[in-house]
Amino acid sequence: MASSSGGSLPAPEAVQVLVSSLADESPVVREASLEALQEIAILNPMLVLDCCCSVSRGGRRRFGNMAGVFMVMACAVRAMDTKDVDPAFMDRLAKMATTEMVTSKELNADWQRAAAGLLVSIGSHEPDLMMEEIFNHLSGPNSALPLMVQILAEFALAEALQFTPRLKDVLLRVLPVLGTVKDTQRSVFANAFKCWCEAVQQCAGGSTSDPILDNDVTSFLNSVFELLLRVWASSRDLKVRLSSTEALGQMVGLITRSQLKAALPRLIQTILGLYKKDQESGFIATCSMHNLLIACLLSEAGPPLLDFEELNLTLCTLLPVACINNYKDDHADFSLGLKTYNEIQHCFLVIGSVYPEDLSSFLLNKFHSKDELVMVGALSVIKHLLPRLLEAWHGKRGLLVDVVKSLLDEQNLGVRKALAELLVVMASHCYLNGPSTKLFVEYLVRHCAISDEEIEHFNTSKEIMWRGGRFQPFQYKKLEVSMGPVCPEELRTICEKGLLLLAITIPDMEHILWPFLLKMIIPQEYTGAVATVCKCISELCRRRSSYFGSAFAESSSSDDIPNPEELFARLVVLLHDPLAREQLASQILTVLCYLGPLFPKNLGIFWQDEVPKMRVYISDPEDLRQDCTYQDTWDDMIINFLAESLDVVLETEWIMALGNAFTRQYSLYATNDEHSALLHRCLGMLLQKVDDRVYVCEKIEWMYKHADISVPTNRLGLAKGMGLVAASHLDTVLEKLKNILDSVGHSRFRRFLSFFSSKAKVEDPDDIYAALALMYGYAARYAPSTVIEARINALVGTNMLSRLLHVQNPTAKQAVITAIDLLGNAVINAAEMGFSFPLKRRDQLLDYVLTLMGKDEGNDFFDSNLELLHTQSLALRACTTLVSIEPRLPMETRNHVMKATLSFFASPNHPSDIVDPLIDNLVTLLCAILLTSGEDGRSKAEQLLHILRQVDIYVSSPVEHQRRRGCVAVHEMLLKFRILCSGGYCGLGCHSNCPHDKQIDRSMQRNISNLPSAFVLPSRDSLSLGERVIAYLPRCADTSSDIRKVAIQIIALFFNISLSLPKSVTSSSDVDLEVSYSALSSLEDVISILRRDASIDQSEVFNRVISSVCILLTKDELVISLYTCNAALCDKVKQSADGAIQAVIEFISKRGSELNEADISRTTQSLLSAAMSVNDKHSRQEILNAIPCLAENTNSNIVFHEVLAAAGRDVVRKDISRMRGGWPIQDAFYAFSQHLVLSKLFLEYMVSVLNRIPLAKGDTEKGENTSHFTEVTNDEDILQAALLALTALFRGGGKTGKKAVEQSYSFVLSALILQLGSCHGLTGLDHQDHSRIILTAFQSFCDCVGDFEMGKILARDGDHNENDKWIFLIREVASCTSMKRPKEVPHICMILSKALNRHQRYQREAAAAALSEFVHHSNGVSSLLEHMVEALCLHVTDESPTVRSLCLEGLIQIPAGHMLNYIAQILRIIVALLEDPDESVQLTAVQCLLTVLESSPKDAVEPILVNLSVRLRNLQICMNGKMRSTAFAAYGALCNYGGPQHQAFIEQVHSTFPRLILHLHDDDLSVRKACRNTLKQVAPLMEVDGLSSLFTKQFFNSDRRSDYEDFIRNLSRHLCQIPAMRVDVYLAATIQAFDAPWPSIQANAIYFSSCMLPLLEDQRSVTPYFLQVFSILVGKMSRSSDVIVRASCSYGLGLLLKASNPLTWSVPVLDRLDSTRSSQD
Repeated sequence: MASSSGGSLPAPEAVQVLVSSLADESPVVREASLEALQEIAILNPMLVLDCCCSVSRGGRRRFGNMAGVFMVMACAVRAMDTKDVDPAFMDRLAKMATTEMVTSKELNADWQRAAAGLLVSIGSHEPDLMMEEIFNHLSGPNSALPLMVQILAEFALAEALQFTPRLKDVLLRVLPVLGTVKDTQRSVFANAFKCWCEAVQQCAGGSTSDPILDNDVTSFLNSVFELLLRVWASSRDLKVRLSSTEALGQMVGLITRSQLKAALPRLIQTILGLYKKDQESGFIATCSMHNLLIACLLSEAGPPLLDFEELNLTLCTLLPVACINNYKDDHADFSLGLKTYNEIQHCFLVIGSVYPEDLSSFLLNKFHSKDELVMVGALSVIKHLLPRLLEAWHGKRGLLVDVVKSLLDEQNLGVRKALAELLVVMASHCYLNGPSTKLFVEYLVRHCAISDEEIEHFNTSKEIMWRGGRFQPFQYKKLEVSMGPVCPEELRTICEKGLLLLAITIPDMEHILWPFLLKMIIPQEYTGAVATVCKCISELCRRRSSYFGSAFAESSSSDDIPNPEELFARLVVLLHDPLAREQLASQILTVLCYLGPLFPKNLGIFWQDEVPKMRVYISDPEDLRQDCTYQDTWDDMIINFLAESLDVVLETEWIMALGNAFTRQYSLYATNDEHSALLHRCLGMLLQKVDDRVYVCEKIEWMYKHADISVPTNRLGLAKGMGLVAASHLDTVLEKLKNILDSVGHSRFRRFLSFFSSKAKVEDPDDIYAALALMYGYAARYAPSTVIEARINALVGTNMLSRLLHVQNPTAKQAVITAIDLLGNAVINAAEMGFSFPLKRRDQLLDYVLTLMGKDEGNDFFDSNLELLHTQSLALRACTTLVSIEPRLPMETRNHVMKATLSFFASPNHPSDIVDPLIDNLVTLLCAILLTSGEDGRSKAEQLLHILRQVDIYVSSPVEHQRRRGCVAVHEMLLKFRILCSGGYCGLGCHSNCPHDKQIDRSMQRNISNLPSAFVLPSRDSLSLGERVIAYLPRCADTSSDIRKVAIQIIALFFNISLSLPKSVTSSSDVDLEVSYSALSSLEDVISILRRDASIDQSEVFNRVISSVCILLTKDELVISLYTCNAALCDKVKQSADGAIQAVIEFISKRGSELNEADISRTTQSLLSAAMSVNDKHSRQEILNAIPCLAENTNSNIVFHEVLAAAGRDVVRKDISRMRGGWPIQDAFYAFSQHLVLSKLFLEYMVSVLNRIPLAKGDTEKGENTSHFTEVTNDEDILQAALLALTALFRGGGKTGKKAVEQSYSFVLSALILQLGSCHGLTGLDHQDHSRIILTAFQSFCDCVGDFEMGKILARDGDHNENDKWIFLIREVASCTSMKRPKEVPHICMILSKALNRHQRYQREAAAAALSEFVHHSNGVSSLLEHMVEALCLHVTDESPTVRSLCLEGLIQIPAGHMLNYIAQILRIIVALLEDPDESVQLTAVQCLLTVLESSPKDAVEPILVNLSVRLRNLQICMNGKMRSTAFAAYGALCNYGGPQHQAFIEQVHSTFPRLILHLHDDDLSVRKACRNTLKQVAPLMEVDGLSSLFTKQFFNSDRRSDYEDFIRNLSRHLCQIPAMRVDVYLAATIQAFDAPWPSIQANAIYFSSCMLPLLEDQRSVTPYFLQVFSILVGKMSRSSDVIVRASCSYGLGLLLKASNPLTWSVPVLDRLDSTRSSQD
């Protein structure tokens, strides 16, 4: 340990400063001071205590952090040896702490807790002294009285062994003041009593017979117990009551049994009173009650102190709290509630272990309580105790079962849930084996049947009416604890799990569950539980298959099992929903297989084969939901399953009995229309199998009577059921329907009278008409085809259906439309069966359908959009059916139908399940109209074109789904038309193409109408192929793959049809059939490929389509396509428009020679019109690509001049960047650039413009005149236009433009580099605009010539406007050029060397930047290198700092092979520039020096070594972080040189070493890294053992402050070896850094000096530094404004004090003792 022998260290001053820093405003400084003081306190606790005492004299008013002072003092007191403890001083400290407490009105502040810690520390040495001091403040009224008691409580918990013997003294002082304690302070005293009792129990092991509890202490405790019980526990302050009760709970084991017995009534009442409060109060009360019950009932000192009768109130209070855990609790205090629940159960278990019989009777009696919480609590306790008191309660089994039975009708959900849980526990312990067991099972089943609708209603209603009883959320007024209500879903889940447990895990329940569970399937109220019941039955059958085989036979004839027909009827109808909860359908199918022996023999065998197939269909619910028709499919499967089941049953009586069962079960589905609908169909299918007409009449009457026809679902099921009956009993069904129709008038009258009476509502006529219509329709649908003609003609001919048109309800309209459709389908089916006949009044029926399809604005019903769409979809399907029926439609009706339906193509895309069928029906209708219209092929062709032109608006729509619908419709109609044409004949009777067509003149064609219609085919011209093909070609390039496929098929169909049709006589074009069929075959191959592989390249497909179309079109058709291409080129879908443009260019390129002058002129006009209309730049360019083909002989110079002038005007007058669709002149530039002859001339002209017109604004040296800028504005506009033209050439020139650029590469690149420099001479918007233009041109140049690396450089750094960024950009460009095109470098360098002499500053900087990089790549051309070095050295004194820096950077880039020739010259330049007035040039010089030193020979560096070292040291304190880091790095590089100046350099190294250490943790990261590397380089020169190894440690390379401090400490231990001379240098440099401009460096210097000073061997020589540093730290602690500096001072002072000899510290012991005596006096 070091010592300051030159004089005692002023340790008190330092510690005093540290103590004062405890009140620093920064928490970092306070923490550092606290840590330092705690470490010093261990070494010299007395000094620390003295200093703390000095600052605490003014108390909290003068010192802001008394908490820290007290914490330090507590640490110091704890660190004192017993022999060093001065009681007088301890007394002074105790008085100091207590004095502060006494004078404060605060309570439980941070400083008070710290002061209490100090007193507890004093008590660990002098417990009597500490307690005596506290006792002095326990008498009389005192605001600090609670704090004193709290200190005693903390002392008891911390020092139980020392406190317990002194408990008597504590009680002697505390008891007298209890009467004066304020109500707000009593909680502190009560808590203290609790802590004291805990300390006593800790020492005595919880035994009251321990000798330490003498009679006096026991008497005192009895007195306190009485006070707490009789006074404090009844306080109005809840906190006091809680603390008193908690203390009483701890004291019950320490007082006498007699006193405890006497206090029990009041104590119990006090504890129970807390249950009226919140959960926290309940938990405290429960813990106290648990302790009390243990002390009273389980004490070994005697019998129980409480009889069971005396526990009645306690039990009654605890029961409601016991229900807390019976609810799902999601709030934050769930954990507290669970703890309370567990404590309560422990209380009941304690009571039950002493009074099991009494507790059982008590709980069972509470089952009849009117208080819901009491009932739930009793059930919860029984459930908890039943397994634990099983033997004790064995005799109560019957009574428990009876009482539980009485609760089965309880309406409260909480009671039901608790009861269900209890039933499962009882069953698992063999309690359910009597006659009441079935009631309990039924109870579980009943609650398994809770529906999702009831749960949803419960969740959305505030006041729930549930099953006839109002449910209100639990709220026990006497127990204000937060409890959530039980929801029905919880109850259902518990009952389902419980029922399954009974069936699976409890073997004794099997004989009870079977066959009782079968009865649970039939009742309506148990419908929701059928899935769970079936699952239980299946488990029972599976696990006891042999037992149940005989059980079936025994119980089938008894009343224990329901009627098999009833069971089968019920299960079949419940199969309806395949996605029902708990896999209902699958469970029913499974249980049917198991129950096969109950039914006729053949059924079981049939089901074993059929049921697995049905289960497979519903096995994947997610897959099932993907099919929108799954429900209809599943219902049909159920009906087929029933029909086949009836077919295998040969007993007619059983079938009729099943029908009676179906009839009786209508009441089960009165509120479920979907199940009722399936029941109608099931009964209809059964009646189809019965021949008894009377039975059938009776059942169909029953069906109609019990059908709710106001519900569409129920109505449809009834109609289908009637239709199934009509398959065997048509006349019987029609007679019933006629009676219903005749009674509609009476129904209207009864409905009118119902408004004036209170009878039930009469059926609406709309519902009756809808039901009748559907029943007629399905009767026709299922009736035999041989007998329906007369019935349908009678129905339609008598105009009976007109009575159904007056319906208003949308669903009624749908029903009537469906009925008409079914009638039409019946006619079609009859025709397919060979019984064809025309439908009378078919056109009238069509009018009916269209009328019903429209939206009636005057009706009273609201047709929602969904209902209207559904109605329209059904109407379209009905129209298609009617159109397809003879006789043929007249023209007027056909046009009327099309006008009313075509607009449906614009229907919205959603909901897809309604709209998609609507569109499909519309397409089908159009195809039907096409097939049934026209008398001959030509009229059909006209009708086809008429329909297609009407659909064109949707084919070219911007909405994708409209385009798709239109294309699908066109494709379907063409397919139908091809079928019509495939079997046609020409005008003279020849099949397909024939020579007669060429000989038929117009007069003869006018007489074609005299020929039979079957012999007339349309001509090719009648298809208007040119117009049609160009209309559909854009769709072949559509964004949608589906639309593309359909469009290609449309075009292929057109040509397929056209090649099979005769050619018109007036046509001037001949068709090469061989070539055409080859092209058509290619087109069909494309279609085949698309069908097989949808991922094929779209462009390739489109190219093949265009090629085929180009061949298949005749000359006339091609011209028409070009004439009418405007709409296609302007298609609203960009990709489609691009495809159309591509097609037109292909047509012109391949068949342009066929066009005459008029065709070319007209085609050009069409293209120009399209180009002006198209806004898309790419599309316009594609259109303009056709123009250079027609303008090849244009005079290039005139065109260039005019285009450039026009471009210059546009630059001034227009915002060309925002022109809609792009800049048209730029598109013209593209066209010129791509021309084979014009591209090179165009390039040379534009580059000459760039070199001829300089950029004047902002690019001149200071003093140059810029007043003539306005005169050259026009030239600058031309310059910008030239750049834009070059950009167009680079981008759009293609291979031709690239070839031209390659030939003039150096010429173009030099111009662009200089322009890039010029643009940075501009300011503001001028700079931004010109910079953007030149960078765009440069980027395009790179892309054109393939210099992608250069392009990446421009894209990455081109937008930077800073000086160094754009210079770096030019150098990167030059470097890339040198590597990619070394042959171009000499020519470029010669151009740029001359540019160094230009007047424009930024052009000189651009040239210097490029040349500085080209120097590096000039190896091998000595003459060029010499020329460049000469130019750079000449301009190293340029007026521009940037040029000076760039020239120097260029000089150090000289190739290594030539560097030795110029190294001396370069070093002289660097030495000169290290003192350049511009900092950026200095930085460049340092960086260049660092580079040059890597390859410089010693003889070149050693003469100037010290000179360089001095200049670098000056730069190491620069504020620029980059400068500092580079200077440090260069200094390290100098360590490799020696020579005659080596010793002088070592002295410089030692002077620099402290700076390296301090900047090792610089704020700048690069400085840190440079210092680390430099330290490793200078380490060998330091001659310190182990120094190099220190630099390999982890903490040396870390950036954390703590690791840096570790490094400093380790380094200081190594530096203790250095000579005294070096020590002076280090310490002087370090102390000098105390005034550094960086706070972090100051902090580093403070810590470094504080670590190094204590470790130096020659303490005598460093004493001045020791004292100097110490005094500086003390001063900085109070003066510095930087947190890190003050914190480092704290750490430093702590280190210095710890390192010094504590014996030399000037500690005024005598003064302390004197002050102690004076304070005592």
